[in-house]
Amino acid sequence: MRVGIEERPAAAERQMELSITTLLKRRAIAARYPRVRADHLPERTRYQDDGCEIHPHCLTCPLPRCRYDEPGGLKGMITAARDREIVRLRTKGAAVEDIADRFGVSRRTVFRILTAKYREARCA
Repeated sequence: MRVGIEERPAAAERQMELSITTLLKRRAIAARYPRVRADHLPERTRYQDDGCEIHPHCLTCPLPRCRYDEPGGLKGMITAARDREIVRLRTKGAAVEDIADRFGVSRRTVFRILTAKYREARCA
């Protein structure tokens, strides 16, 4: 059976009306039910609080910030504390050789830390 030329625009109009109706229905549903984040956590799920090597439970950890959130991780936290102590000792007048011996690093490392921390203090 062959469709006449007059029937083709009517079929296209009906198809367009259906697609517009479908689109409006979808928008109404979306307005009623806002989209949930893609990484949304399901309800009624038990999550294990395994912690890490520092503390057995994340929720009661004494650290001010999680080691995994800190740049450089645990090593970055340890070296940041060491660097602050090196700068403190040097500002009190301790010799670079004594500081290097105390922390088990080379003189070059002490100078590198002092230069970096001086730049940070000057830029801040």
